[in-house]
Amino acid sequence: MKKKALISVGIIFFILIVDQILKIWVKTNMTLGEEINIFGDWFKLHFIENEGMAFGFVFFQGYFGKLLLTTFRLIASGFIVWIIYKMIKTYVSTGLIVSMSLICAGAIGNIVDCVFYGKIFSISNYYLPTAELFPTSGGYAPFLQGKVVDMLQLDLFTIGSFNFFPAIFNIADASITVGLFILIAFFYKPLSAFVTSFEKRNV
Repeated sequence: MKKKALISVGIIFFILIVDQILKIWVKTNMTLGEEINIFGDWFKLHFIENEGMAFGFVFFQGYFGKLLLTTFRLIASGFIVWIIYKMIKTYVSTGLIVSMSLICAGAIGNIVDCVFYGKIFSISNYYLPTAELFPTSGGYAPFLQGKVVDMLQLDLFTIGSFNFFPAIFNIADASITVGLFILIAFFYKPLSAFVTSFEKRNV
């Protein structure tokens, strides 16, 4: 049990640290819309800020909509942490713990942006200067109103006006996607068995 707990905590902290280092670097070294090619034209850094959920979806507009979204993210992440804790106590497979930890790390990574970035960064613009960390004039938004920093762009191929993968994402998004893929592809049955056994224990 202790080993699986250490694996889970290690994955979550590693993803969070790498995700935040890249986001802070992009935020303080790039202007909105700026691009830096990493591998030719097919993989680049392209700095944008996301006001809503994945792929820029916004379900509720304005201050209270953003507050509701951030609160939902906090509750959902807390629930995932609780599920991982229960899984570790019931000795489920390490693979299931890994996939859930990846999802959890990604969720928390984007929550950090929403909760703190508005307070600790100055605003990013499409022109210089770049945003400042801990500006003396204060942040660009109230607590819980920050924007998620996205920067990873894949452009594998384009046919006419169709882009194979137009989304711009971050390491936290990638962690959630990989975790969900592993969960669905390899651990759907163990997850179902865990849910079933958990329901029986709590009837």
